[in-house]
Amino acid sequence: MKLKGFCLAALLLVCGLSASAKHIATKGFLFGFASSFNDSTVYFTNIQEVDSIWIDSKTNFLYSKENYSYQLRDYLKDQGLKTPTCTTFFSLKRKDIEKKYLALKKRYMTSKKQNYIIKYLSDSDFIYKAIIFENDENENAIVQQVPKKNKKNKRK
Repeated sequence: MKLKGFCLAALLLVCGLSASAKHIATKGFLFGFASSFNDSTVYFTNIQEVDSIWIDSKTNFLYSKENYSYQLRDYLKDQGLKTPTCTTFFSLKRKDIEKKYLALKKRYMTSKKQNYIIKYLSDSDFIYKAIIFENDENENAIVQQVPKKNKKNKRK
């Protein structure tokens, strides 16, 4: 019986350690894309290198990706665009982000269904600010808490 308890405890410990995600800050590459359902204009930012993006070390999931998109949305709203729909693409390798950028750009340049007006936002127009977490200190960044996994309450 003691052996079963010991094995169960060891198994739970190993599972718990492997399930916990490590948050690491690393250099990454981002670009933004925005469009509106009200007109045919689309916006592209340049590919930008950001020094401190927070990712999950196992899945390479970018934390606070929506907040990067909100930065672009807020900039475009300040420029007078009423309803921008924005998304941010990222990669840890410049080569990979360039492939994504060119594929998306090609899709909108060669669309046969609709002629899009493509506008490019230079780095002097818009630049992403790093999203940092409370334990990281950088004066050119936006503070965000590390997301925690929610446990759902089960009712019987």
